[in-house]
Amino acid sequence: MLELKNLQTFYGNIQALKDVSIEISECEIITLIGANGAGKTTTLMSVCGIVPPRSGDILFMGKPIHDLSPNQIVALGISQVPEGRRIFPYLTVMENLDMGAFLRTDKDGIKQDMEYIFELFPILAERRHQAGGTLSGGEQQMLAISRALMARPMLLLMDEPSLGLAPLIVKQIFEIIRKVNTENNTTIFLVEQNANLALKVAHRGYVMETGRITLTDSAENLLADENVKKAYLGL
Repeated sequence: MLELKNLQTFYGNIQALKDVSIEISECEIITLIGANGAGKTTTLMSVCGIVPPRSGDILFMGKPIHDLSPNQIVALGISQVPEGRRIFPYLTVMENLDMGAFLRTDKDGIKQDMEYIFELFPILAERRHQAGGTLSGGEQQMLAISRALMARPMLLLMDEPSLGLAPLIVKQIFEIIRKVNTENNTTIFLVEQNANLALKVAHRGYVMETGRITLTDSAENLLADENVKKAYLGL
């Protein structure tokens, strides 16, 4: 579904990604793990067109997208849940969800997806007329995920969904990630500093160090890898 080929991405003169190549098949959950500053978020920003690569190719469903604008990429079926949630604080929950569906015209489908969101996150149904900025951190993360899902993406990019959340909420978020993948056949590209949780939910994983992919394997094998254990799992 998604293929990154030898990406080189820069911030000014500083190179953030160095020959990054990643493949993601339909219906997979792929995780990208690594330390802070490794280039994980930049990888997602390159895919969604916010920080375009200076060289290399990004193919989605076999077609190049690295020269497209972010809104064109969303229209193709790629949505992102950004790090730090980035909901619209002064808009209500409903208005935030409507923003997620801004490119869609199928009113019945939008209504159906809204009902599905409220089944996934009943607390959002209760808070539907509440301003996004008044929600708790966990509720804002649920809203950020829901807003992305309202675009009905084929590929969902998720950047640090567990960041700053209580363990119980984190567990719930990761259960939802698995559920969205299995029930909707939504492909998920997950960037997550909590490598243990990410590898337990993913099918395959990539390890990134200082802008390079240094290791890739099944999630099961990465969980058992001694170097990964020491570096990222605290074992």
